[in-house]
Amino acid sequence: MAAFFSSLGKTITAGIVLLVIILIAVGAMFSGSGARLGDHVWWGFVMRWLHVVAGVMWIGLLWYFNFVQTPSMPKIPDEQKPAVSKVIAPEALFWFRWAALATVVTGLIVAGGNGYLGSALTLTKGVHAIGIGMWLALIMAFNVWFIIWPNQKKALGIVTVSAEEKAAAAKTAGMTSRINTMLSIPMLYCMVAQQNVGM
Repeated sequence: MAAFFSSLGKTITAGIVLLVIILIAVGAMFSGSGARLGDHVWWGFVMRWLHVVAGVMWIGLLWYFNFVQTPSMPKIPDEQKPAVSKVIAPEALFWFRWAALATVVTGLIVAGGNGYLGSALTLTKGVHAIGIGMWLALIMAFNVWFIIWPNQKKALGIVTVSAEEKAAAAKTAGMTSRINTMLSIPMLYCMVAQQNVGM
């Protein structure tokens, strides 16, 4: 069992297989009700689920950086810091930036498929909450790809720059990451509020 769960790929595959088993079991219990495989409603649900999965990865990593990694770095002895800056951080940033993109793309697909993309982006009455949430997410994704990632490449030594540029890049990336953490709080509220309480 330990050998099986030591593999992330096997663990993810097992999670997907478990999901399929649950879907088949639930489908057998409730046949005739709900969306059918291949229906627009079914694919809309699948895209929403993918949107949530990508969003959990994105915001989870954002919060990991801000709640765990950044505050812990001063406590790590200097000789151990390269383990974080050369191995863990670049890998986490890979998943972070692609999860941000996946969250935005699947969110836009969900909004387009449900017919409220234009209305939400123009903050039309009735979809204010989701529109505000979408704009906050778009700003955050822009920050990830065009401010945080380019500066993190310098700060982590992926791109060679002077010591002064490296320090400035680390400060810019850190400040932008904190801004994204701040924005994530109302963004998450708006995403949930539209469906549950409206705004």
